[in-house]
Amino acid sequence: MSDESYNFVFKVVLIGESGVGKSNLLSRYTKNEFTHDSRTTIGVEFSTRTVQLDAITIKAQIWDTAGLERYRAITSAYYRGAVGALLVYDITKHLTYESVERWLKELYDHADPHIVVMLVGNKGDLGSVRTVPTEEAKDFAEKKGLLFIETSALDSTNVEDAFQEVLTEGGQSRGHPWVHQCCDPAQYHRTGQRSAEGTQDLLQEPLTGSDRSGSGFTRSQWLIPV
Repeated sequence: MSDESYNFVFKVVLIGESGVGKSNLLSRYTKNEFTHDSRTTIGVEFSTRTVQLDAITIKAQIWDTAGLERYRAITSAYYRGAVGALLVYDITKHLTYESVERWLKELYDHADPHIVVMLVGNKGDLGSVRTVPTEEAKDFAEKKGLLFIETSALDSTNVEDAFQEVLTEGGQSRGHPWVHQCCDPAQYHRTGQRSAEGTQDLLQEPLTGSDRSGSGFTRSQWLIPV
């Protein structure tokens, strides 16, 4: 599918503590790659992937904090215009799970009130040294009205499903009620849904930047039917 042939551009942000595997989730989903020695790049980056959701073609912009979380330097511009967020923790490091509540507060302080949020327990391939029980995280997600899934960027487990579900729910929250069957219901837990009030005006203020290929973008690309 041509990367230029799409109906909508949807922005999804990755948030969570440093070292939980956000960059590898991004590269696994957009390029089917995994890097064992991920370097920390200071600055916001994103990659894109064009996906089909029923009859709708979506260009997904997946944004990565790229190390900024270490310096608490993420600004509201990072969250602006996002239809969805993956809040990632490491199932082997309980401290990264304990910070989830703080990340949620920051997200809700800056993002659109109808943003779809999925809590993601990453590094599922290291289940033998798990410190965050699945049920504990699932219960937390239910209380907060979040989607929940566990993934492994290393072996690709549930990575596709996580992004696909957030993109679909995010589209519905913006008033695009397409029907889909993207995932095996046993693979994720749909624990909450925000009401849909239609596409909001997100295009008043320009925001420039670049993706990892160096091509420019403006905020006016987001959520515009082509």
